[in-house]
Amino acid sequence: MSACDSCPSKASCTSQSSCPSANGESQEQKSLLEEINKYSSVKKVIGVCSGKGGVGKSLVTSVLAARLARDGYNVGILDADITGPSIPKAFGLKGSLKGDENKNIIPAVTHSGIKAVSVNLLLENDDAPVLWRGPVIAGLVKQFWTDVKWGTLDVLLIDMPPGTGDVPLTVFQSIPVDGIILVSTPQDLVSMIVNKARNMALMMKVKVLGFVENMSYVKCGKCGEEIKLFGDNENVTKAAAEMGVQVLDKLPLDPDITKLVDAGEIEKIPSGNLDGTVKLIESMIEG
Repeated sequence: MSACDSCPSKASCTSQSSCPSANGESQEQKSLLEEINKYSSVKKVIGVCSGKGGVGKSLVTSVLAARLARDGYNVGILDADITGPSIPKAFGLKGSLKGDENKNIIPAVTHSGIKAVSVNLLLENDDAPVLWRGPVIAGLVKQFWTDVKWGTLDVLLIDMPPGTGDVPLTVFQSIPVDGIILVSTPQDLVSMIVNKARNMALMMKVKVLGFVENMSYVKCGKCGEEIKLFGDNENVTKAAAEMGVQVLDKLPLDPDITKLVDAGEIEKIPSGNLDGTVKLIESMIEG
C-alpha cells in the first residue's frame, strides 16, 4: 500500500506529483528546512566536511572561497564550526558583525569581496572558548542561514565541524545543501572515519561530490621530490571509489600556505591549488 492509499485527503487531492507523502517524504521531514533570509539568494550551497578534526577542512574552505572569488563569483562562507572557528583568522577578519534596521545580520566582507559569518566575529575576544550546549550551537547555525543578509551569492560554502553530531545534523536538516566535499588525510585511520561521514550523508540524502586529500605530500625545496608523509598508500582513493566519486585534488603540506593563513592573507593563494574542486563547483553554478 502506498502512502497515498492511507492519506485522508486522497479523494480531493489534485497534486500527487508534488505531494511529500506521495514521494515517500513526511510533512515533518519536509518542514525541517528553514527559509533563507528574505533579502538573500543563493544558487548553490556546498558543505566542506570531515570525519575528524585536524585534517584541514577550514583550509580547504578558505582556498576554495578565494579561488572562486578570483574567478569572478559571488561567494559566501558560513562558518558552522562554532567551537573551533578558523575562517576569520585565514582572511584577517576582525571586529564584530553588525545588524541593520530590520534586525538582519550583516556579514563581514574580505578584501576580495567574500562574505563571511563566524562566531568569532560575535565574541569580544576571539580566543574566548564557546562553552555552549549543542542546541544553542545548532540554533546559531540556523540563524546564520535565516537571519544573515547574504544578498545574491553564486555559492555559499559551509565550513562544517568535524564528526556527525548536532551541528552537521542541523545543517543537513535545515539548509538545502546541494552537495558536500569530504576532506581527509591519507593515513590508515581514514577508512573508518570517512565511512562514518559518508553514512551520515547517505542517511540525510546529501550528495557526496568528491574528496580532497590534504597533507598528501611535502615537496622538497631543493630537488622537487614529493615525499609522502603517510606512506605510499591509496586509502582516500579506495574510499572515494567505494562511494563512486573521485579524489578531486591532492593538497600538499606547504609552509607557504601556512604563512598565508597565519597572516590572514589566504586570498593570495596561488592558482593551481584545488583546481579540480574549483572546476566542479563552477560547473554546478553554471549548470
